Amino acid sequence: LAVGGWLGPAAACVLPAAVPVAVVSFLDDRSGVGVRWRFAVHLAAALGLIVLVGLPAGLSLPGAVWQPARPLLTVLTVLFCVWMLNLYNFMDGMDGFAGGMTVCGYATLALLGMAAGDAAYAVLAALPAVAALGFLAFNFPPARIFMGDTGAATLGFLAAGLILYAERSGLFPFWAGLLAFAPFIVDATVTLLRRLLRGERIWEAHRSHYYQRLVRLGWGHRRTVLAEYALMLVCAAAALAGPRLPAAGQALLLAATALLFVTLAAGVARLERSAAP
Repeated sequence: LAVGGWLGPAAACVLPAAVPVAVVSFLDDRSGVGVRWRFAVHLAAALGLIVLVGLPAGLSLPGAVWQPARPLLTVLTVLFCVWMLNLYNFMDGMDGFAGGMTVCGYATLALLGMAAGDAAYAVLAALPAVAALGFLAFNFPPARIFMGDTGAATLGFLAAGLILYAERSGLFPFWAGLLAFAPFIVDATVTLLRRLLRGERIWEAHRSHYYQRLVRLGWGHRRTVLAEYALMLVCAAAALAGPRLPAAGQALLLAATALLFVTLAAGVARLERSAAP
């Protein structure tokens, strides 16, 4: 709490809520923790974050703010936090991938915070990016060290907390924060929905994320992660430019980004069809 207070109000709100996530993830890395216990801690941490940060008045959209009823907004906020920490963990399956997303995503949040005039927020967001840059020197393919659940889950939760804090405080819109981490969010969410539609057991291990499919196609970790880095930079640029645009420009930017992801997904599917015997 003292460190959080020194780093500013964002840290005082977000860091204490992240501690239970880090602890249960560390225990899971060491000796394993049951899914129910982990999920219970994740829910408690998300609720703690809401208590500390407060619910946003609504969720910012281009030219408008969606203001659902408070109970629905609470449920959506909890789901967002729990999903962010889990999807970050799911996506940590390739050398250099989660480290690169951390550098790019958190650096984008830091720049957005600086542009909004909140230096403390910018410093807080920059710390994981700087730490991940040092980590990436040893995690880039072929990796010599790995992040584990402790790192991935905690980073995902911190990202959710910083994005919600920014929306609550009016630093930048919610959608800009999502754009900063879109390469992870889109891949994980679309893959989950595809597996649900197929009736698969979503709690079981799989290799159907888009990045995993590229690796299986023979791209390997290095080529795939470099392609993902390019996508991260595009999303970071969109996130930084978006809040400065008029509402119509923001809508067009989001539509163009969505089209980019649709095109990339179709490209992966086309490569798979070409490679099929």
